[in-house]
Order: sequence, then C-alpha cells, then structure tokens
Amino acid sequence: MTDVTIRHNVDRERFEVLADGRVIGKAAYKTHDDGGSPQRIFYHTVINEEYGGQGLAGRLAEVALNETVSEGLRIVPVCPFIKKFLTKHPEYAANTAAPTPAHLEYLKTALVPAARA
Repeated sequence: MTDVTIRHNVDRERFEVLADGRVIGKAAYKTHDDGGSPQRIFYHTVINEEYGGQGLAGRLAEVALNETVSEGLRIVPVCPFIKKFLTKHPEYAANTAAPTPAHLEYLKTALVPAARA
C-alpha cells in the first residue's frame, strides 16, 4: 500500500484520505447549530475505486468521528456509509443525533451552488 494519511480540511468541510499527497477519498460534512447543540452532519463518504477493499473508508470514518466528538460536536449521520459504520460502533451512540427533516432541509439549502442562490 502507498503512504496513506487522513487529514481534516476545515476550509472544504471534509476529512480527506491522501495517498502520496493526492486526495483519494473524503467524508464531507456541514456544520450546523440548531440553537445550542453544535452538530456535524455527514452527508457523503467516498474512496476512489482503485483504493477500495483496503479498509480506508473505515479508517476515515473513525478519524472523522473521533475528531467530531473531541470538538464537542454531535454526529448526524445522513451518509449511508457513516450510518452503517455507527451501527457497528455503538461507542459513538451518546454523541449521535438522528437526522431530522430540519437537518435534511438545512443540507439542501447549504449544498445549493452559490450560482443558484
């Protein structure tokens, strides 16, 4: 396996998997505060196909969720991968909030390209 690292790219609101300095995967999120409960809504996780089957998505999820918890944010799993990961890792349950219609509406608005707004 090549040299793989995981970093938090705050400016792009995502955690990234890098192989030899090139982004090969990400866990994208939007930060949301519903009035006193800061949350990180994870909406998309992907690893480039040629790097599949190496456990990188799981490593990415673990880093992203651990950092989210350490920052005092609640995890809101909209992304199917993050949802599935959480079912296998109950240690995150106390820091997880179920997605609500308000979360989905926030995402819909937040992800609209600036040109359309």
